[in-house]
Amino acid sequence: MRRTVLAVASAGLVAACTSHAQVVVADPDITKILDLKGTFGPDFQVKTVAPTGIDPRAFAPQTLPPGLKFEPPDCAKFASGMAVSPGATGNMTAVTAEGQGNRFVILAVETSEPIAPADPGDGCKKVAFSGAGVRGLVEEVPAPHIDGVKTLGTHRILETVAGGKPAAGQLYNYVAGFGRFLVIVTANSLVVPDKPIVPVNTQKATELLTKSVSTVRGQ
Repeated sequence: MRRTVLAVASAGLVAACTSHAQVVVADPDITKILDLKGTFGPDFQVKTVAPTGIDPRAFAPQTLPPGLKFEPPDCAKFASGMAVSPGATGNMTAVTAEGQGNRFVILAVETSEPIAPADPGDGCKKVAFSGAGVRGLVEEVPAPHIDGVKTLGTHRILETVAGGKPAAGQLYNYVAGFGRFLVIVTANSLVVPDKPIVPVNTQKATELLTKSVSTVRGQ
């Protein structure tokens, strides 16, 4: 189930962005995201990824099992996730923190060209899908307002049956886009044997998005 949730996370990395007035800030620096390592307390295990080239596989649309039915039917694209423009190049930097029953992944991306914002529209703010042995939900959730930045929050739930046993996972994904830059924060509950699942701390996730954008922009 962990692999499934991570796959959903990858799908949601570059989801559509809600509209606010766009202002491109001069000289953002995605390497500054590494400074956030020190903002997590001793309860967290933190790992960082130094700047590296964009891996197209990380931004490919989600591959869902064939034969799924979507409701509304025209919202399959939003449920599957959005991708960076084909041929876009650039770099990405990441910080991963695990603790207090949650996993937070902060990703800062700089591309070779502006990332065209997309909007799920009023008709696709909540999309359900189902098929053989799987069902799920993708819905828009509130994201923090950041001046000069387009933001979007999504909540994904996936339920599957493996070996006759049901399994479920959920993930929150928050995206901020400005010019050629993206900042993404994903958050999900850790699955620890013999311990109850801790709900996702969405407040911390949204605070991390705001803080991450400010850090990258040098504010």
